[in-house]
Amino acid sequence: MVIVLTAAFGYSSSHYAEAFYFVSMLLPVIVGTSYFFNYYLVPKYLFEKAYFKFVLYVIYTLVISVYLEMLVMVMGLILLANYQYAAMNPVTTNVLLLTIVMYFIVFLNGFISLIKKSFMSQHQIDDLKSNKLKQDTGYLLVRTNRQTSKIRHDDIYYIESLADYVKIVKEDGETIITKEKISAISDKLPDSFIRIHRSFIINTTAITSFTKENIVIKNHVLPISRTYKKSVEERLLLSQHSS
Repeated sequence: MVIVLTAAFGYSSSHYAEAFYFVSMLLPVIVGTSYFFNYYLVPKYLFEKAYFKFVLYVIYTLVISVYLEMLVMVMGLILLANYQYAAMNPVTTNVLLLTIVMYFIVFLNGFISLIKKSFMSQHQIDDLKSNKLKQDTGYLLVRTNRQTSKIRHDDIYYIESLADYVKIVKEDGETIITKEKISAISDKLPDSFIRIHRSFIINTTAITSFTKENIVIKNHVLPISRTYKKSVEERLLLSQHSS
């Protein structure tokens, strides 16, 4: 943004160095206005449908930002033109043009942020749909002994990685060995299952007790690795609050 504005302001007078310094002084006003508008006014008032307050505060923001622009112009007159108004770049003395440029950047930033949020929301929706499909299915399909086994999610205690194989430990004590990666198994499971270690996935509904280092499922004590400790604690605390 600095390069673009410097090129635009410097083109009219061919004094790119002065344009750069002026843009550097103007940039805090633009960034501050953009941040306040897009990350405070829009979510707090526009998204909450408080339209009167939104319009009112936008007007206040416009007045304050124009006032700050004029202060920057005065600083430019003092520091860059040595009090010689005629020596000022004609673009940098045009308050209306500077205001239009500033709010173009503000709204452009808001538009980009809106697009990003839209993509994020769509990604979250896709994740929810995928997880709902896994939950509605209610079972895990794995290949074992040259046949496909159908294992109910509720019957699984935990899943352990054994190099190129995976061991699925069931509630009835049965273990099923399948030649799959634990990461591939994890993608097939709903949110009730969490990874606690590079070698372990557990069914949170089967947990007997847990500490910061271990999770106990009946008589099975499974370690929580440092890599997964924070995410496991958050998930387990969330499960406690929801229950």
